[in-house]
Amino acid sequence: MSIYDFAMKMEQDGRSFYLAHAEKVSAPELKRILLELADDELKHYNLFKSMGEGHKAELTGSQQTHILSTVRNVFETMKAANKNYSFPAEAKKIWQEAQEVEKKSEKLYREKAEEVSAPDQKKVLHAIADEEHKHWVTLQNVIEFLDRPKHWLEDAEWTKLEEY
Repeated sequence: MSIYDFAMKMEQDGRSFYLAHAEKVSAPELKRILLELADDELKHYNLFKSMGEGHKAELTGSQQTHILSTVRNVFETMKAANKNYSFPAEAKKIWQEAQEVEKKSEKLYREKAEEVSAPDQKKVLHAIADEEHKHWVTLQNVIEFLDRPKHWLEDAEWTKLEEY
């Protein structure tokens, strides 16, 4: 199996994971985050597919993730709404599982970047690894929010949501 086939499978699995959990989430704010993560995985899938077909390896601006700004907007909107939030106990477990997948993906893409010789492929693999790291940071913020929603929204300085 080529790196592209393996990467496409990983991205496809990630997308399925996010879409399945987006169906189950009742909070529209959290659903929005899951759906954007699923869209990012589709962008990554399409990029790897294109590379596997021999096309130039390039991560364009429209393919790059905007998840950190989305999360910032979601949490700022939640803070402005001043609602009481409560989440089922299993919600945190789901987000932690997703975070572990993102961490493994980032590690794999960084390792594969060192194995390829073409500079454009190396650059794309590092760029996708950076995107997976942004997903990890996003999920970490969601987990912290789930642990203490009211306190987290009141005290958030958004420093953990800076661009990577």
